[in-house]
Amino acid sequence: MSTESSPLLSYRLFSVVDEGEMPSSRAQEEAPLVGGGIGPLGPPQPDPARRLSTFFGVVVPTVLSMFSIVVFMRVGFVVGHAGFLQSLLMLVVAYVIILLTVLSVCAICTNGAIQGGGAYFMISRTLGPEFGGSIGLMFYLANVCACGVYVLGLVEAVLDVFGADGTDPPGAHALPQGYFYSFLYGSLVLLLCLLVCLVGARIYARAAFLIFLVVNLVLLAIFLSFFVVGPRPVPVARDVNHTFNTSFTGFRLDTLRANLHAMYSRDYTTNNVMTFATVFAVMFNGCTGIMAGSNMSGELRNPSSSIPKGTIIAVVYTFVIYFLLFFMTSFTCERTLLKEDYGFFRSINLWPPLVLVGVYAASLSASMSSLIGASRILHALAKDDLFGIILAPAKIVSKGGNPWVAVLYTWALVQVVLFAGKLNTIAGIVTVFYLVAYAAVDLACLLLEWASAPNFRPTFQLFSWHSCLLGIASCLLMMFLISPAGASGSLVLMLALLGFIHLRAPASSWGYISQALIFHQVRKYLLLLDVRKEHVKFWRPQMLLMVANPRSGAQLIRFVNDLKKGGLFVLGHVEIGELDTMPSDPIQAHYNFWLSLVDKLNVKAFVDLTLSPSVRQGTQHLLRITGLGGMKPNTLVLGFYDTCVPEDYFLHDPAFSQARENDHFGVDLPALQAHFPTVRGASTLKALLASEYVSIISDAVKMHKNVCLARYFPLLDKERLFSKAGRAEGRFVDVWPLNLLRPDTPAYVDVCSLFLLQLACILTMVSSWRAARLRLFLCVESGDRGWVGKEEKLKELLSKLRIKASIQTVTWDHVVALHGQRQAGGEPFLNAAAQRVTDEYLAAVNALVLKQGGQVAVRFLYLPRPPADTSLYERYLEQLEILTRDLGPTLLVHGLTPVTCTEL
Repeated sequence: MSTESSPLLSYRLFSVVDEGEMPSSRAQEEAPLVGGGIGPLGPPQPDPARRLSTFFGVVVPTVLSMFSIVVFMRVGFVVGHAGFLQSLLMLVVAYVIILLTVLSVCAICTNGAIQGGGAYFMISRTLGPEFGGSIGLMFYLANVCACGVYVLGLVEAVLDVFGADGTDPPGAHALPQGYFYSFLYGSLVLLLCLLVCLVGARIYARAAFLIFLVVNLVLLAIFLSFFVVGPRPVPVARDVNHTFNTSFTGFRLDTLRANLHAMYSRDYTTNNVMTFATVFAVMFNGCTGIMAGSNMSGELRNPSSSIPKGTIIAVVYTFVIYFLLFFMTSFTCERTLLKEDYGFFRSINLWPPLVLVGVYAASLSASMSSLIGASRILHALAKDDLFGIILAPAKIVSKGGNPWVAVLYTWALVQVVLFAGKLNTIAGIVTVFYLVAYAAVDLACLLLEWASAPNFRPTFQLFSWHSCLLGIASCLLMMFLISPAGASGSLVLMLALLGFIHLRAPASSWGYISQALIFHQVRKYLLLLDVRKEHVKFWRPQMLLMVANPRSGAQLIRFVNDLKKGGLFVLGHVEIGELDTMPSDPIQAHYNFWLSLVDKLNVKAFVDLTLSPSVRQGTQHLLRITGLGGMKPNTLVLGFYDTCVPEDYFLHDPAFSQARENDHFGVDLPALQAHFPTVRGASTLKALLASEYVSIISDAVKMHKNVCLARYFPLLDKERLFSKAGRAEGRFVDVWPLNLLRPDTPAYVDVCSLFLLQLACILTMVSSWRAARLRLFLCVESGDRGWVGKEEKLKELLSKLRIKASIQTVTWDHVVALHGQRQAGGEPFLNAAAQRVTDEYLAAVNALVLKQGGQVAVRFLYLPRPPADTSLYERYLEQLEILTRDLGPTLLVHGLTPVTCTEL
């Protein structure tokens, strides 16, 4: 079949290299990794620590962990109380739960290279260091406690036969018993496990394989016994004075019918009445070892392939064994035997001591598996430096790659656990901790699937977000079913650890799934944000603040952050230059510094930088392209153009003068200080001409953007203004809605006036500004008898707009007199009549504004349009300078869009 006619596309990667340009072997060795996954050419060097195959590294430890002691000591308990049908239901439900988690594990494992740490590595590299560290530590503690449980279980099984107070017939009772003796025996067993694990994973794999053979030999003997051993009475002794017989009937339909249905009663070991939930919890404990193979990920030759294959094989194998044991037990044993003797396999076996060997071997293997698995998790936690110097020694490994210090750490903790003696309560918590880890793996896979990241393409495809979500729900349900108190405590512990790691852990390079999810959802919502559906009722300011140097503009940045009212806030900056003359774009390297600045100032702002031959062209670029869809700036904010020498804000603010830990993404304080140039001196010429500055304002108006000019904001000190003393004196936000350069303008309620009134109201709605009171100034002439009506109309308007403000009436006859002859109409600055706005008039207006009583925090003034004649730009700027001279923090506002609404 030709390529053209084939429905399947085949991709081939060709490398074309001239013969004279073939890379040398040295160059191949030094070639850096690209994207974290493609290495240098040539055969990879084998890792001495990675020697285990799928069978020895995954299948064997997983099977042994899933069997442990349950397969020999609790099959009769489950069938005796629940009956065959409910036992089968429990088995199916339990394996559906763990299979859902196995599917998630397989998906994550086949999506990239897996290193040491097993479940911790998967969770941390997917959900980030906070979730990974907290759940990883809980999973580690679960393995530590589980190791203690298995060791003590083995000790109890030995003492039950060989102890002085054992229940077996006399003659075998040789070992002294008691609390300290149990601790001694447990310590000896744990020492044996320690010696095996210290040698390394290879000797552990060999020992585990031998135990695997023994356990399977015992299981084979049990299955043969069902067929070979004939019906017999089985004595059951509860104490020395009470012995009764029950029966092993062989395969009989009557026995199966009698064992079909549930018959819950008291458990002879605890004297508690059993229920479906309690029996299911005990049976489920035998299925929680599915991560044993994953914990060996650092020793596997090919973990991405071995973990999925080996875990699935182990799950299928153990399911078949459990099903056969349930079925054969229900077919051959009377219910009384199952309820009263949980170790009945010995009584019906061809050679009873063989079952004891299986019990001891299974318990020993589970202990070793938990010890070595926990040490690998601890080693991975230590390498990631999530808990600091406490775990630093656990990074040490032997020449063969064995983390022997982590093994010693884990052995010491298990020794502490052995002091408890009896771990019935902890055993339930252990299972809960395991389930938390399993739920986290399902969550990691679910979020990867929901994020729709192109790089999430696992080769294992037998999963979906439905299976992940069902796995999470199943694990949480089982947690509360097994131990409500333990489940609640584990979640509280996880949240506490998550908060601790979030506060102290440095930023990681693993990637954050939260960012992928946010991107995925924001894209959807931006597409839904239709600019054609905008309404004035839901208008909000979306600010583009042009920043020349943040050293002198930090106060203004914080002020605009208060003014945005949940809207878009973008910091814009123009680098002067031509890309054609540069080897690469210099802008990209600057983003990290600006983002770190945003972190330092603690503002909610985006950053947009551009390279342009002039500030004017760069501002035009940013006004056109900043934002996306309905999230685009509608207001341009500029610092005022004057000759004041700016103050270096970085020298006074504690955020910039004191180094703090955990500066994100490697941009530390010295580097941040060095990146932004020092402020210009008094003799330094400004890079921006006055005419270009006014042209930027004119461009913004032409592009239908609102404009704000901010002056004297370096003088704004919110902490002093709104301290207890400041609130007692009273602080004001003043609004002058009249165009003070056009005193003949009759309207107080044009679009621009309402715009600056809206901005002032928004400022007083911010929590940190609520102590300020809003004042609205009405300028009247003594001969104007209509001013009372104007005041009433303003009050009515404020009431309709739900703006709480006091109206201050100001007589300004002496100011208006300086304006000269009234103009018949037309825009200011269009002709020679514009010169009638004299400096004397502007100084008088400035004095009028200044003499209003009270401590004014910010003033909002009407900003007229720039003149159409570009030759008048400098005069326009001079007039604004005189108007706002010494007024303190002042915002000149020119609004073009309706922003207020009286409708519901």
